[in-house]
Amino acid sequence: MVVWILLIVVSVVLFPVALIYNRLVRLRNTTENAWAAIDVQLHRRYDLIPALVKVAQGYAAHEKAAFEDITLARTAAMSTKGRSRIADSNNSVSECLKKVFAIAESYPDLEANESFVNVQEELAETEDLLAYARQYYNDVALDFNNHLQILPFSVFAWIFKFEVREYFSYGQSPES
Repeated sequence: MVVWILLIVVSVVLFPVALIYNRLVRLRNTTENAWAAIDVQLHRRYDLIPALVKVAQGYAAHEKAAFEDITLARTAAMSTKGRSRIADSNNSVSECLKKVFAIAESYPDLEANESFVNVQEELAETEDLLAYARQYYNDVALDFNNHLQILPFSVFAWIFKFEVREYFSYGQSPES
């Protein structure tokens, strides 16, 4: 009889602990998955930049500095580690892309080039997907952070060393 009572008491205590811990793990994994979605779109963007530069250089060869800047920004972004640094370096890529598109507006033949238009459309789609991925990351980070700060989750988050995620915004990035 004492054994049964002890088992029931232990079960009543451990079951809620396990549920809370598992919820925190699922939320943490969701934030990591959301960050991975951002990473996928960033790599898609990286893959499109050389094609954009190649087509644009043929029409605006004397705009060499802008093409070098986007190439250097892409290379730097691809080799960057850590979430805050990745976001910062990709803000530089975004700024360089804006310059390339501004140059393209000065060259009607380039803007009419089918290859350029296709790459530009793919980049625009990628930017939309990237914006969605960033918003999704922020949404799941909010849910995760809320759980880390409310009882009883906050107690277990502290015990198991779960860390708050920062939000991702243009010009500002989440910490590693």
